[in-house]
Amino acid sequence: MKIRSDHNNEKTIQEQFSEIFREHEQQLYTLALRLTKSDQVAKDIIQEVFMKLWEHRNNIHAIRNMEAWLYKLTENKIIDFLRKVSADDRLKKRIWDQVQQIVNETELNLEAKECNNIIQKAIEQLPAQRRLIYELNKEKGMNYQQIATELQLSKHTVKNQLFSAVQSVRRFITGSAKFFSAFL
Repeated sequence: MKIRSDHNNEKTIQEQFSEIFREHEQQLYTLALRLTKSDQVAKDIIQEVFMKLWEHRNNIHAIRNMEAWLYKLTENKIIDFLRKVSADDRLKKRIWDQVQQIVNETELNLEAKECNNIIQKAIEQLPAQRRLIYELNKEKGMNYQQIATELQLSKHTVKNQLFSAVQSVRRFITGSAKFFSAFL
């Protein structure tokens, strides 16, 4: 009978542990990620925290404030990591490179968004039929003949209108680049 009692007790402890894990894992991960700036390091820290809790699973009931206990343990693991980083130049460089990559990706995304906005403004300034021909070609991938058939125009007219549209867009972009470079 004692064996069954221990089995039920162990099952209850496992259920408590699983519930604690589900309740706190994401918040602790977010904290670790914010402070370490590394997905893998944050996951490793959270794994260590819950391994420590598992080691103390028989005393889970004695922990009065589980959230505070987990946060304190997570903070300590993060501090240990940051101390190690400060002592390890290679690790420092890798983390710095990761942060720089995130910054560079953000800058590239902003620049791409700005370029797309400028191109869109250039397209919006085209006369209606020229804009339609440009959009059918560039956005829908239609060739001269398909556009001519669709709009009931000659292939030569489509070609000329598309050439003029591309030239207008280029001039607008060049003018915008000169304008923005004056501020840089």
